[in-house]
Amino acid sequence: MEQNILNKNIWSAAGTAGLALGAVSTAYLFAGQWISGDLAPAALWQSVIAIVLWTVKFAGCIWLMYHFMRKFAEENVGAHSKAVFRMGMATALLSALMYSGIYLANMLYISADYYNMVIQMTLQQMRPAMDANSLAALDMVMDALPQITFFYNLIYCFLFGTVLSAIISRKIK
Repeated sequence: MEQNILNKNIWSAAGTAGLALGAVSTAYLFAGQWISGDLAPAALWQSVIAIVLWTVKFAGCIWLMYHFMRKFAEENVGAHSKAVFRMGMATALLSALMYSGIYLANMLYISADYYNMVIQMTLQQMRPAMDANSLAALDMVMDALPQITFFYNLIYCFLFGTVLSAIISRKIK
């Protein structure tokens, strides 16, 4: 019975933490898109702002993961480091699902024109250096790009969060 309560606590805490981490990553996605598209400052400033935003997102996600895992450990006194790790891993899964889903929706519906423009510009630059077979293969990849990006983000974010959880869970007593 106590294990069921712990499992419910893990998923409850992971849901809240996953929502927060997914929100930070999503805010970074839209801020970066806004800076590169609508704001369009000089290239140097655009790069500096992008680096600062990425650094804030990266550090913020690490801090949030640590905060939520520590909070979970404090609220569940009997939980051992394995349970804290499982909570972090569940957080990684849920935040990766949220971020990947929003990224997919952004590519397909929210900012489809923006991504189509970027893809077309990239294709125009690459076309002169490619033969017909390479162009056909590239067109097939570009058609599946939203799905590829979804699974790439899902796997990358989950693996990053899992490794981060393993490191943090060892630090939390």
